[in-house]
Amino acid sequence: MQSGSTIIIQFLESVGVRVVSGMPGGANLPLYDALFESKLLHVLARHEQGGGFIAQGMTRASGFPGVCFATSGPGVTNLVTALADAKMDSIPLLAITGQVPRALIGTDAFQEVDTCAMVQPLVKRAYFVSKVDDLFWILPEAWSLCQEGRPGPVLIDVPKDIQIELTSGDFVWPVREKLNQTIEQGQIDSFIGELTLSERPILYIGGGAINSDASALIRQLADTNGIPVVSTLMGLGAFPSDHPWFLGMLGMHGEASTNHILEESDLLIALGVRFDDRATGKLDEFCPSARVVHVDVDARELGKLRVAELAIRSDLKEFLSQSLHLVPKNDRADWKRHIASLRNAHPSENTSDDVVSNFPGAFLRGLSEILDPEDIITTDVGQHQMWTAQSYPFKKPRTLLTSGGLGTMGFGLPAAIGAALARPEATVVCISGDGSILLNIQELALLHEFQLNVKVIVMDNGHLGLVRQQQELFYEERISAARFQSSPDFCALANSFGIQAMRFGGEMSELKGVLETNGPVMIHVPMESSLNVYPMVAPGKANRDMIRGEVRF
Repeated sequence: MQSGSTIIIQFLESVGVRVVSGMPGGANLPLYDALFESKLLHVLARHEQGGGFIAQGMTRASGFPGVCFATSGPGVTNLVTALADAKMDSIPLLAITGQVPRALIGTDAFQEVDTCAMVQPLVKRAYFVSKVDDLFWILPEAWSLCQEGRPGPVLIDVPKDIQIELTSGDFVWPVREKLNQTIEQGQIDSFIGELTLSERPILYIGGGAINSDASALIRQLADTNGIPVVSTLMGLGAFPSDHPWFLGMLGMHGEASTNHILEESDLLIALGVRFDDRATGKLDEFCPSARVVHVDVDARELGKLRVAELAIRSDLKEFLSQSLHLVPKNDRADWKRHIASLRNAHPSENTSDDVVSNFPGAFLRGLSEILDPEDIITTDVGQHQMWTAQSYPFKKPRTLLTSGGLGTMGFGLPAAIGAALARPEATVVCISGDGSILLNIQELALLHEFQLNVKVIVMDNGHLGLVRQQQELFYEERISAARFQSSPDFCALANSFGIQAMRFGGEMSELKGVLETNGPVMIHVPMESSLNVYPMVAPGKANRDMIRGEVRF
């Protein structure tokens, strides 16, 4: 005989989970009691949202689903943002939450909320465990579901009395209908036909390229058929930034030349993307002359925003594996010469290596020269996130962990902790802002507790920088609730958690020794409050109508 809690712990151990993040509370104490004698390492987050992002960091850095625990009521409501973030960015995650005993459900008991109803729009599925034997099929099904097809979060809500109830039995792995991975030959032939007829193709890649582990195949396609590549924010790292035909990030804060090149494409090959508004700008003016081939594992994304001449539902790696042997060789010399002329006509504003005159562009490139390409960057959300996407040369998949779809401030620090737990051999650098870092600053306690090799860079401009920038550009400089009237001493704050800290004085040589030491450090980087992220596409405008800045960023 075994309890419901023991069943849960044994299952997690059996599928290879090593680390679980979370917080205990009244409704999940039996689960934590079972955890006491297990082999699992539990990471005690200081806030449930932090626990959810720690699990996400583990997932995003390794590809293996993260697991987090939370108690009922406020525990679950604190976790909701991390679940929504994982849903938007297609991150596999398993959340196991405590619930009040079955006899108290519906009575407004202490710390009772209807968890499954609340999170239903934010997860692939929410399971309520109504009897203990259901754990034998719910756990395997939930574990499979969070990974299959388009990955995402799954939640299991377990009443407290079920956690302590005893039963006997064994796990039943469900026989689930899987996506047919054999693409119709007619679709492959149509894809090859589109490539053959095209003179100016572009590969448009997103987070699906990383989730499907298709980076090597995308490079093979690009090299074989001579196709330049643009990336969304979520796709950065899927194609090496130092490849001669990588054109960088497109969209709202993409390179000016990249957005102009897309205007002239006659074939857009969209791989693992969802035509997000931050990438496309005004949708009906995005790549107006291009036919579209769209490949995505989620059938709901095909035709949702941009109708494709050829829409293929498939895992990206499977599609490329079945298609590449038919792709004709082509160097596309004329197209590449024209691209070179467009890049000359629309030069980047971010080219100088002088950290003083070209901050933070040169700072971030200098940072990349100190770190290894396998090291991991996490970001929060705001100007620092966009500067990082523009200037840091990501060369490997799963080296940029950032909140793309939901844009969650407070993501960076706990995600960095999760990344360091999943990949302890790597240096993890969290790039944050003075606004974002405060949202989950409490997780610095974990850095000290585990002595993780995480460096936290706080770009401090005394503002919610991207809010201030938009108010300056689009609201007649009426700066409202974007300027911090009071800010902490970040170095002293880090020291209070037992973490070494330094203030950056302007020379990259200051950073080298710090970044090469093992263990946590906070680096405070004061910066001018007037710096803007350029280029920028105004909301509702076409990508060609970029605002270019006179101030060099």
